[in-house]
Amino acid sequence: MSMRLSDFDYYLPPELIAQEPAARRDASRLMTLDRHDGTLDETEFSRIADCFRDGDLLILNDTRVIPARLLGRKETGGRAELFLVRRLPGGGERWQCLVRASKPPRPGSKILLPEGLVAEIIDRTDDHWTVSLTPEEGFAGRLERAGEMPLPPYIKRPACRADRERYQTVFSRESGAVAAPTAGLHFTPALLDKVRGRGVEIRTVTLHVGLGTFLPVRVENLDEHRMHREWYRIPQETEAAVNARKRDGGGRVIALGTTTARTLEHAAAPDGTVPAGEGEADIFIRPGYRFRTVDALITNFHLPQSTLLMLVAAFAGRDLILHAYEEAVRRRFRFFSYGDAMMIF
Repeated sequence: MSMRLSDFDYYLPPELIAQEPAARRDASRLMTLDRHDGTLDETEFSRIADCFRDGDLLILNDTRVIPARLLGRKETGGRAELFLVRRLPGGGERWQCLVRASKPPRPGSKILLPEGLVAEIIDRTDDHWTVSLTPEEGFAGRLERAGEMPLPPYIKRPACRADRERYQTVFSRESGAVAAPTAGLHFTPALLDKVRGRGVEIRTVTLHVGLGTFLPVRVENLDEHRMHREWYRIPQETEAAVNARKRDGGGRVIALGTTTARTLEHAAAPDGTVPAGEGEADIFIRPGYRFRTVDALITNFHLPQSTLLMLVAAFAGRDLILHAYEEAVRRRFRFFSYGDAMMIF
């Protein structure tokens, strides 16, 4: 039987949507959930190292969020806002963007941006525009100074200076995401060292989180939903670490975040091994999917009717996840990007 969008709804009081990060990264709360016996418990995220075992493999998404929101003006003087979605292949600074202006810009027109950046409109496809940004020399530095961090719309305040640090994981390396892999926001360097001290190997993948991850599902029949593609890379060291555990048994493969889980499962062979290399993930994971690589998952609490909620429901079971979310609401957990976390065994 096909799953329905309405199967993934739950009640969330608006005041539980976190508007600010916790005072410290690891000061958030952690719900632990055993998907086999349904056991649910609560601890502090700073104690998550106690949830690991010798021989486990923790995989992080080391993508780095770019300051993707750019405020400028059209040549005619009207205000315009660009939201960079992804850099297009082929060299240069050609980007797929969202554009907000009083009147849609025409191909060939230009938007003048801070730091001397100029966006020339190339064409439009559906809701997205293709633009060419100049000058290319020093572009990354100009963008860093000119852009704003792209906080999600449920955070009802402007981005501030502190968000440039807190809406970025401490292990972010590869620039290209327009949203943070938020489960990773809870970790500090010291906490990662504690995890290593338990005999845990830590490796990375890169998946540049795009808007498609967060766009609402617009169809009731989930068989009709199509995921947007997101670029990823699996390094050789990660391939070796995952495949050693899948071929030889031993420790668990633990994904930090739904983006990491999606990367691994998109690439996974039937035996759970993964190849090194690059690709574009468009896998839509929902109940009925059988996980091949991921044995445990660390994640935040996700929006009702979202594909991220469907992924965790596929991992733990829909009824168990909705029960856990009801309990999180009852216990006044904080939800979404700057909220609390869950670890599913």
